[in-house]
Parts: sequence; structure tokens; C-alpha cells
Amino acid sequence: MKRLVLSLTLVVGLVVASDARAHDAYDDTQSHPLRLVAYLLHPVGFALEWGIMRPIHTLVSTPGVDKVFGHTPHTDPYGGYSAYMIEED
Repeated sequence: MKRLVLSLTLVVGLVVASDARAHDAYDDTQSHPLRLVAYLLHPVGFALEWGIMRPIHTLVSTPGVDKVFGHTPHTDPYGGYSAYMIEED
């Protein structure tokens, strides 16, 4: 029974891997050993940002409550212009 499960797993793995294609070109930046660590940690950081930090920011930046938490609005880094504003002549 163990051989059957192992054989099926191997066959499925080979079939799935044979059709695998990258979505972009491979270069030497992906070969660094710490890149593997980053691949594992990035989803954790993404989940923490979207699941914890952004909801907290939404709560503390709510008008009326922001003074209680000491939140001050951020200045616009583009000086009042939209980041993708295109001026027409």
C-alpha cells in the first residue's frame, strides 16, 4: 500500500512538474540562498500588513477618534498632484 501511494505521488509530481513554466525570466538574483527565506517570509509579512496593520490604521485614523490615538494625517508626497496626473496642453 505504501508503494502504491509513493508511486502515485511520484507520478502526479512528475506530471505536474513537467508542465511548470515560470512567469518571468530567471536570472542570478533568484539563486541567492536568502531568496528562499524571502519566499517563505513574504506571505507572512503580507498577511500581517493586510490582516492587522491596515485595519488598525483604519481604526486610529477615523475622524474624531484620531485625536485620541494621536494620529496625524500624512502629507501628500506629490505636493497635491496625483502620482499619475498627466497634464494636457
